[in-house]
Amino acid sequence: MLKTKQRLQDKKSKITVHEVAAHAGVSESTVSRIMRNEGLVAEATRARVMESVRALGYVPNRIAGSLASMDSKLVGVVVPSLSNIVFPEVLQGINAGLKASNYQSVISISDYDIDREETLVRGILAWQPAAILITGFDHTMATRRMLDQSGVRVVEMMDIDSAPIDVAVGMSHRRAGYAAGQHLIAKGYRRFGYVGHDWRSDRRARLRYDGLCEALAEAGVSITAHAIADGPSSVATGRSQTEQLCRMAQVDVAVYSNDDMAVGGVFHCMGAGISLPDQLAIFGFNGLDIGRELPQPLSTVRSNRFLIGQKAIEAILLAPDRPTTKTNIDTGFEVFSGATA
Repeated sequence: MLKTKQRLQDKKSKITVHEVAAHAGVSESTVSRIMRNEGLVAEATRARVMESVRALGYVPNRIAGSLASMDSKLVGVVVPSLSNIVFPEVLQGINAGLKASNYQSVISISDYDIDREETLVRGILAWQPAAILITGFDHTMATRRMLDQSGVRVVEMMDIDSAPIDVAVGMSHRRAGYAAGQHLIAKGYRRFGYVGHDWRSDRRARLRYDGLCEALAEAGVSITAHAIADGPSSVATGRSQTEQLCRMAQVDVAVYSNDDMAVGGVFHCMGAGISLPDQLAIFGFNGLDIGRELPQPLSTVRSNRFLIGQKAIEAILLAPDRPTTKTNIDTGFEVFSGATA
C-alpha cells in the first residue's frame, strides 16, 4: 500500500518549498516562516508567497524525516456546519464506519466559506492523512489542486451531480427536486411558490430548485412567486419568508429549500390561522426529525445522511489507495407524502 501511495505522490509531482520560493522570488526560509506563521514578514511578501502557494497547490509537510513515510491512520473531515442537524448525522455515519477500524477522524468546520475550507484542507493535508472527506463539489481552484496532487483518497460527500476528484457519495439533488415537482403536480397543485435561502453558499439547494422547475415546465407550470433570503437557512428565516410570500401572491403550495425553512413556514401558518394543506400546502427537503414530529408531519424528500457518512468511510477502507477511475456512489432519496402537502 505504501509503495502504491508513493507512486501516486510521485506521479502528482509533489510541489516543494524550493519551487514555491522560486515562483515567488523569495528564499526558502521566508516561505517556511510564512507557512508556519512565524516571524515578521512584509504583507506584500506574504501575499506574493501565498499566491504562489495557491497557484502551485503546495502543501507543507508537518511530519518530518522517517515519520513522513509511516502509514497514517488519520482521516480528515471538513463539513460546513454543526448547527445544521444534517451534518452531525453525516458525522454519526462516519463514526459508525470507523468503529471497526484503527483509523481516527479529525473534524474541521468551514462555516460555508470555501476560502476557509481551503485553509483547513491545507492544514489537514500537511499531516499526511490517509484520506480526506469533504462536503460537496464547490472548492477553490487551489483546494482542488491540493486534493488532486495529494494522492490520498478524497471523498466529496452529499452530492453526485458533478464529476468527483476521486469518489463522490450522496444523492442527485437535481433529481430530488424533479421528483418533488412530479409528486406535487400529481397531487393537483398548479400555483407554486418557492421559499429559499442563499444559493451562493448552498449549490445543492439551487440544484433542487432547477430540478423542480424542470418538472413543472414539463407540466406547463412555472413558479408564481419567490421569497429567497440573502443569508443561511433557519426556522426563523423560513417563517419570515413565508409571510413575505403570502403577501406577494396567492399560491396553492410553497416548496422550501430545506426542512428548517419549511418548519418555519408551518409556524407562520399556525400563527396566521392558515389551514394546512387546504389553504396552503408546504413541502420541504431533508426529512428531519422535527418535521416528522409536527402535529401534521411535514411533506418532504428524505435524504440518507447517516448512510452518506457510512458509505464515505467504507469507500476508503475498502480501497485505501486512490484508484485511477472516479466513482459516484448514490445513496438515494425518498419522497415522503406527509400531511402538509
